[in-house]
Amino acid sequence: MPPEPPVVSPRTLDEAYSVLSALPHRPLAGGTDVLVQITGEIGETPERLVNIWALDELRGIDVEDGALVVGALTTYADMRTSPEVAQHLPALAECAATIGAAQIQNRGTLGGNAANASPAGDTLPILLAADAELVLGSSRGERRVPAAAFWPAYRRTALASDELVLRVRFPLARTRQVRFRKVGTRRAQAISKVVMALAWQPGDDGAWRGVRVALGSVAPTPVRAGATERVLEGAAPTAEAADRAAAALAGELSPIDDVRSTADYRRAVASRVLHRLIRDEGGW
Repeated sequence: MPPEPPVVSPRTLDEAYSVLSALPHRPLAGGTDVLVQITGEIGETPERLVNIWALDELRGIDVEDGALVVGALTTYADMRTSPEVAQHLPALAECAATIGAAQIQNRGTLGGNAANASPAGDTLPILLAADAELVLGSSRGERRVPAAAFWPAYRRTALASDELVLRVRFPLARTRQVRFRKVGTRRAQAISKVVMALAWQPGDDGAWRGVRVALGSVAPTPVRAGATERVLEGAAPTAEAADRAAAALAGELSPIDDVRSTADYRRAVASRVLHRLIRDEGGW
């Protein structure tokens, strides 16, 4: 087992910025992924860590300026029990309930899930489907990055070496609906084989607008299924629309075979999950 990397534990956000400005450090929040990497079993062992767990200014859930704002250090348990999440984005609470067991849910964080950049990260399709923005900060100031631009490549993010994820903003759309579904080996404590978020706004005519179909575990990064979205845009949730969307999704996905699943399985399951979600909304 490799030696444990040195850890710095700042007491304020400014101290954390100072540490990151001086020398690159891997941020340590709940540690549910980093502590596994320290063993050298998965990924590269970090050279040095900055423990940001004490930075309470990165915690909390609020509604402000037309957005649901979730602090980067907000845990899955916090999201599961938040009245604001239950009211404005219940799919996020549903997703949080599928991640690990109680120990993981009490330590794992939304910002950590985003920054870890695993293509199997369960919350990431929800960020994509809900058009979320990630607010990043450093001693140079803050900036916002759309979720669609935050994961440019496998296990990579838009974060600069001196930046932290501060919070995630989910713009509120009064009629927007978001649905979430995860498929794993078990019903609990499983890494996803396919994870999907479907979002839309129903029109007065029953047709869907602003459709988003986002997936994880089917590509090197979390992805939007653009061709499938175009099939559903302006359509009502009918059997015909579900058939066409499922076929489009199977046609545009190019997953890989790995230890958790085959590409054919992922493609077939993703299509069936989407079909089921549309069927549920159509009531047929």
